[in-house]
Amino acid sequence: MALLKYEEIAESLRARIAAGEFGPGDVVPSGRDLAEQWSVSRATTVKALDVLRNDGVVVAKQGTGFVVTETPVARPAGARRAGSARVTGGMPFLRVGEPDWAEPPERVANVLGLTSGISALRRVRILQLPDGSPHSYAEAWFPPEIAEASPRLAQTAPIPEGTTRYVRRQTGRFPAEGVDVTTVRLATEIEAHHLGLPEQTAVAVVLHTAYDQDGRPLVCEEGVTPAPHFEQVETYAM
Repeated sequence: MALLKYEEIAESLRARIAAGEFGPGDVVPSGRDLAEQWSVSRATTVKALDVLRNDGVVVAKQGTGFVVTETPVARPAGARRAGSARVTGGMPFLRVGEPDWAEPPERVANVLGLTSGISALRRVRILQLPDGSPHSYAEAWFPPEIAEASPRLAQTAPIPEGTTRYVRRQTGRFPAEGVDVTTVRLATEIEAHHLGLPEQTAVAVVLHTAYDQDGRPLVCEEGVTPAPHFEQVETYAM
């Protein structure tokens, strides 16, 4: 499906940011400049910039314009319905260590369809509350065919356009279905360390798996949240 003009402009800016033309804190072209470059109305370029803002790629800075986000934003595992922006429910996060190849836990390996002894690419981050304290600990696991085709997943630097768009650009595969499984258990030693919890603390665990248009797993992410920070609300007709 062909992109609408505002989507084309937004994707062009994403690519330029991803290539390093505009770094964190840099000002991106104004709506007026973009309108001249693309021979479109200001309304079209404003819509394009709003797409990037909703995805947490740029932020509006009074008196300056739109600048590339300096603090990466992500959502906790799960509840990633189609059309939801990255900044909706998003939180600042810190990357833990460097992405590495490791054999995933059995529950993750089963979801990804990996046999014993097969490694996957792991990316770990801690999502933060407004005061900087940890909210949740998340491990994202990418199957080998996705990780090998998407080399930037192995880098520590944030991916400005988001991993979903980057993986789609690299592989042609995109999320068509998400499955979230929520359980409760005690935090592991590593989780307790990163979340600043006493040992034997109860945590909620959301195992989020995204499947592509052909039903193949794209990523499996396990998000661990201490009980005081976890709340799940659903609204439905009766």
